[in-house]
Amino acid sequence: MCGIFAAYKHEDVHRYKQKALQLSKRIRHRGPDWSGNATKNSTIFVHERLAIVGLESGAQPITSPDEDYMLCVNGEIYNHIQLREECPDYQFKTLSDCEPIIPMYLKHDIEAPKYLDGMFAWTLYDAKQDRIVAARDPIGITTLYMGRSSASPKTVYFASELKCLTDDCDTITAFPPGHVYDSKTDKITRYFTPDWLDEKRIPSTPIDYMAIRHSLEKAVRKRLMAEVPFGVLLSGGLDSSLIASIAARETANATNDVEPSTYDSKARHLAGVDDDGNLHTAGWTSLHSFAIGLPNAPDLQAARKVAKFIGSTHHEHTFTLQEGLDALDDVIYHLETYDVTTIRASTPMFLLSRKIKAQGVKMVLSGEGSDEIFGGYLYFAQAPSAAEFHTESVQRVKNLHLAEPVFLLVYNLYNYLFYYLQII
Repeated sequence: MCGIFAAYKHEDVHRYKQKALQLSKRIRHRGPDWSGNATKNSTIFVHERLAIVGLESGAQPITSPDEDYMLCVNGEIYNHIQLREECPDYQFKTLSDCEPIIPMYLKHDIEAPKYLDGMFAWTLYDAKQDRIVAARDPIGITTLYMGRSSASPKTVYFASELKCLTDDCDTITAFPPGHVYDSKTDKITRYFTPDWLDEKRIPSTPIDYMAIRHSLEKAVRKRLMAEVPFGVLLSGGLDSSLIASIAARETANATNDVEPSTYDSKARHLAGVDDDGNLHTAGWTSLHSFAIGLPNAPDLQAARKVAKFIGSTHHEHTFTLQEGLDALDDVIYHLETYDVTTIRASTPMFLLSRKIKAQGVKMVLSGEGSDEIFGGYLYFAQAPSAAEFHTESVQRVKNLHLAEPVFLLVYNLYNYLFYYLQII
């Protein structure tokens, strides 16, 4: 994932620029492919890019043709093809999936996040109004923090990680998922308001297994939007195996649809899912799966069997207890937490991410999130009633951004993908 840093209404923004660049450098591990910055009035944006879509022309910050609007995004907008079609009069400058956020802001103002299907944290500066707008995706897959300084009360800071804000801010808060900030009112308001957010609202619609299947397949398909090599994390369990099997089929279908002699990224080929639901991608021609564990771990054996069944190119990695202990300092640095459970769960993922990165892969899918939605944790079996089961599930989903700091992508690879959200 990318890294963003923004300072709005800074008292001496041009003098502050060099410090802003140094602060952003602290999160360059999130975006090692390119660094960009832009300054307008008293506002500066800095961006550390991990290139997934629009490789040649998607560098950020992205500015509008008239230079009145600038945008910094960490994330992916899955419906960017459709959003481009909705804005035929806007002169797009890049093939980035994030650029449509600018015309959507021009069209819908602070309601723009409602029209985005994706995982994102972004800041947009409107130079005409000297206004900044910031938003975070509905579940909080991508991280975003907001800071203020008593020494400069009018200045508002935004960053992907806490370490960018500790020098200047004496007040730092986690930006809430599903919300948007508007400097006009200096308020954060909720834009994501589905019925299921009310855990006391118990659904009565009979289960439709085919609807679940089609939603899951569609969710995996659109998350394969990439112009770089990608893979899947495979433990051999039900969740990751389902994701891997769907991804393998979708990758094969997308590869068969590509005609090498006519494929030309400069002819405005857009990676993503088109209006007919077809996937367009330029990643590897076969799916690569990755597993990690202690030597002879049951998960490794199960993953091996699944990989053979779905036909993925499988990569198996092991680590020792000492290697896990040696990595703790780095894990804590990237997670920015001392929570024991989170660190324990993230250490193998951190080690695996380094291995995957060394193999040239920038994006991976995982089966995370399913236990919260479908009640996969053992204690769900003790639910007194179906209603209480549902209530607990919704609460777990709403708190995912707090309970799963694994959202923080270590070495730019551990891509938490919340596949099942649209099913609820």
